Amino acid sequence: MRLEGKIGIVTAGGSGMGRAGATRFAKEGASVAIVDLDGAKAEALAGRLRADHGKVMVIAGDLRRDEFAREVVSRTVDAFGGLDFVWNHVGHPGPAAVEGVDMSQYELAMDLNLRSVLVTTEAAIPHLRARGGGALLFTASIAGLAGSAYSPIYSMAKFGVVGFVRSLAKRLAPDHIRVNAVCPGMTDTPMLRTFVARPDQPSTSNQVPEMVVRQAVKTVPFGRAAKADEVANAALFLISDEASYVSGIALPVDGAATA
Repeated sequence: MRLEGKIGIVTAGGSGMGRAGATRFAKEGASVAIVDLDGAKAEALAGRLRADHGKVMVIAGDLRRDEFAREVVSRTVDAFGGLDFVWNHVGHPGPAAVEGVDMSQYELAMDLNLRSVLVTTEAAIPHLRARGGGALLFTASIAGLAGSAYSPIYSMAKFGVVGFVRSLAKRLAPDHIRVNAVCPGMTDTPMLRTFVARPDQPSTSNQVPEMVVRQAVKTVPFGRAAKADEVANAALFLISDEASYVSGIALPVDGAATA
């Protein structure tokens, strides 16, 4: 198994790509802490994974709270005895509008996309260093590689994530800590409906006609959205020792959308 004996954290691990990643990592032998605001959803997943794949725990709470973001790391280390990887997957699409922007939504997006991952990473580094190295993985987006007319504030945040990854990869290289980002394109998760409802009107998934989703997906050269498992497979590679000489990359998983 590709993560046998490894200990890791997946934030926003209760649904979508994070759920797929937590499942994949556990199947590959890792002890996994699933962090999610929705504790019941995360616990339902963890219960199934424990039955088949061993050591899985849930840490429920709001990563916008700095003390909780740090606690995620300390509780994982206390429970499992160390830390080898973190997938900072948590994020938020933020407001679509620039004119008339809702600053409370802007702050929410920045807190989840940037501040929380900074605090979690800061807490994780000493524990990764103590293990002789490890892997930090961040979820950026293709909107962090090329500007998005529909999501300029989301792009702002995800460009920040990519810049942080590239800088941190150089800073932590002497400690044998690899730092990478996975950059999904359109992916078949509930958040996809939020994005295709743009540019300026907030929407929930049940307000977006599936025809609009299908039309958006047709713009992808592959002609379909990614599956959450396909993003999780890329995350697995970047976290695993198979990527032992890979650091500082922002890997598109986008069906050739940014090609």
